Amino acid sequence: MSKSITSEIKITVELDENRVPEKLTWSAQDGGVEQKEAKAMMLSIWDSKVQETLRIDLWTKDMPVDEMKLFFHQTLVAMSDTFQRATQDEKMTDTMKDFCDYFAEKMELKG
Repeated sequence: MSKSITSEIKITVELDENRVPEKLTWSAQDGGVEQKEAKAMMLSIWDSKVQETLRIDLWTKDMPVDEMKLFFHQTLVAMSDTFQRATQDEKMTDTMKDFCDYFAEKMELKG
């Protein structure tokens, strides 16, 4: 029987007096990441008992809108890639990627 291994990812959120995020940092020792600063994060966790996605979406108050648009676009592209790897559904993956291209065009992210 193989021995179980545990890996930890830690997210720290510094808040201002109004509980608005001022600073986000994350660490993942196994990945060689220690107290790396971030401006935004989206975390989704699947609760199979209730068949529901639980989410934490945070961004710092100094996150620029143009960077938020890029962050969303890159996240949508990554979700399309993950969907393809998880389901092997090429048709829907292509549809999702078409939407990513449309999103980028409407947000004027690509030339």
